[in-house]
Amino acid sequence: MVLLVLAGTSVGLQANIVQPAPLVSIPTQDAFFDKLKAHCGKAYAGKVTVDTPSQPGFEGPLIMHVRNCEAHQLHIPFHVGDDHSRTWILTKTGSGISLKHDHRKQDGSHDTSTMYGGHTTDAGWDNVQSFPADQYSKELFVTQGIPQSNTNIWQMYIYPERFTYRLIREGREFRVDFDLSKPVDLPPVPWGYE
Repeated sequence: MVLLVLAGTSVGLQANIVQPAPLVSIPTQDAFFDKLKAHCGKAYAGKVTVDTPSQPGFEGPLIMHVRNCEAHQLHIPFHVGDDHSRTWILTKTGSGISLKHDHRKQDGSHDTSTMYGGHTTDAGWDNVQSFPADQYSKELFVTQGIPQSNTNIWQMYIYPERFTYRLIREGREFRVDFDLSKPVDLPPVPWGYE
């Protein structure tokens, strides 16, 4: 109840303040999100463990950094040597978890191939979530002349001593495993996040 005083008289007004509704979540997705969030502020080294067929571009030290952590969103830069262009963004949407790949140029502007990713379509598990390519990504891939990526499924696994980022589609598998038992020095700020 809000009390207003107008020229010596008091008038009571009922105030209805609308609070934002909490995001609806599935326990397995909450558990997965919280396991990653527990590593907030830490960085870990990784290595490519599967690359079939082998493709260049992931040479040099591989570092993931659980950098920004909010109740509904995590930003995890993925550094490849001196390339600081990639950030994974995991967002609780109320109907699951979204994964986006934020790709930036060195000047901080968005790359032409950015914000692609997917959204969970089922409960997943406490340790594993899958993100099939969403419609935005499929349209982007077709525009860029790489329609084979329309069947992309990104997966993330988190266990006490290992985090895995995996991409699969017909004829392609790429996987990086990170050692969570040994934090490393923090990498530079990712491009576009200064």
